[in-house]
Amino acid sequence: MATDATSARAAADRSALEQLWGAVPRPVFSGGNAVRLLRGGEELFPALVEAIDEARHEVCLATYIFHDDLAADSVTQALIRAAQRGVQVKVVLDGFGMLGRLSELQRRLTEGSVQVAVYRPLDRWWNWLQPGQLRRLHLKLCVADAQIAFVGGINLMDDRFDLNHGWTDAPRLDFAVRVTGPVVGPIHQATIAAWSRAHLGSAFKEEALAIVRGAEPMARVRRLIRRLRLSRGQGMQVTPGVPSPMQAAFVLRDNVRQRRTIERSYIDAIAKAGKRVDLVSPYFYPGRSFRRALKHAAQRGVAVRLLLQGKVDYRIASLAARALYDELLGQGVRIFEYTPAYLHAKIALVDDDWATVGSSNIDPLSLLLNLEANVIVRDGDFNAQLSAQFDAAVAVSDEIDPKLKYRTGVLGALRRAVVAWVAYIYLRVAGATGRY
Repeated sequence: MATDATSARAAADRSALEQLWGAVPRPVFSGGNAVRLLRGGEELFPALVEAIDEARHEVCLATYIFHDDLAADSVTQALIRAAQRGVQVKVVLDGFGMLGRLSELQRRLTEGSVQVAVYRPLDRWWNWLQPGQLRRLHLKLCVADAQIAFVGGINLMDDRFDLNHGWTDAPRLDFAVRVTGPVVGPIHQATIAAWSRAHLGSAFKEEALAIVRGAEPMARVRRLIRRLRLSRGQGMQVTPGVPSPMQAAFVLRDNVRQRRTIERSYIDAIAKAGKRVDLVSPYFYPGRSFRRALKHAAQRGVAVRLLLQGKVDYRIASLAARALYDELLGQGVRIFEYTPAYLHAKIALVDDDWATVGSSNIDPLSLLLNLEANVIVRDGDFNAQLSAQFDAAVAVSDEIDPKLKYRTGVLGALRRAVVAWVAYIYLRVAGATGRY
C-alpha cells in the first residue's frame, strides 16, 4: 500500500512538473530524482546503448553531431535494433552540425525503420538564405520510454576525434548525466517538441495536405499544436517529490518562452554564491549581466574560477574569450586554460549544493540563438563528484597570471573592439533581440 501511494505521489509530481516547467522562465525543481555523472562518450555511449536496448515503447534522441566512427556506431546499431523490434524510434539531427555527413547516416537509420528529422537542413544552396538558419539545434538529449533521460554536452562522436583536427592522443573533456525521476517529464517533452518541429519543417506540405483532406481537420490541428509546443502552466504548484535529497531541474533555451532561462539560472546562482563559483565553458563570451555577476561575486570574497580552452579549435572563439581576460582578472576572477586535450564540457558549480551539466556554452550563440538544454542539480554528493572532476582538470591546466596584462594598449583595445563588433553583427544578422 505504501509503495502504491509513493508511486501515485511520484506520478502526481511529474504531472504537475510537466504542466508548470515550460510556462515559467526559471528552473522548476522537483525531488525524487537520481542523477548519475558520465564523463565522455566512453561512459555515455554504453549507458545510452543499455537504455535503448531495454526500451519497449519509445526512444527519442536529439543531437548536434552524430559521427560515423566506431564509438558512435554502437548507438546507431542500438537505435536500429530498437526500431526493428517495434519500438518507436525518433532521431532529430541539426542540419549544420551534420553538414556533409547526413545522407549516409540518414539512409542507414531510415532503412532500419528509425524516423529521422533534420532541424533546419542545409541540403540546398537556397536553404542558407532562409531566415533563422543561424539558430541551430545544439542540445544533446535522449529519452527512453519516458523514464530514463540523458542530458549533456557530448556529441555522438569518438572522444579522440575532432572534426577540424582529426584524431588526437587525448580524449576531449566532456560530461553528460543519466537521469531518472520526475524531471524526466520535461526532458521528454522538450525532446519530442524538437523532433516534431524539425519533422514539420521538412514535411510541411504533407502535414498541410493531411489536415485539409483528413477527417476532423480542427482536431488534427489541435493535436499538431500540442506536439509543437511545451505545456502551459495552469497556475498550479509543484508538489514535493518522493523523499530524496536530490533536487533537479531541467532548463531549456528554445527561442519561444524560454529564451533566457539558462542564462538567468547561471546569473541567479552566481548572485547567491557565498563561497565559490567554478565554471567550465569551451566558448566563453558572456554578456554584460553575466560578467557583472562574476565580478561582483569575486569582489565580495567568493572564489571564482573559470576553466576555458587552452588547446584551441576555433581561433575566433579564443580571441573572444581572451578579450575579456583583463576585465575579469582585474576583479579577482581566476582563469585557467585546459591544455591536455580539447575542452568541450559545459558545467558549473556554486557553493556545495548547486551544479549544472548541459550543452550551453557561455557565449552569444548558446545564450541568444541555439536550442540548448541543461540539468541543474541541488545535491551535495553530486556536487562533490563534479567538483572532483573540476579540480582534477584545473590541476593540469595553466593559470593566467593576473600580473601580466592581457591584450593591453592600443592593439588590445582594437582587438576587443573588433571582437565586439563581429559579435554584434552576427547577432543582428541572426535576428537576436534584446541586450547582451
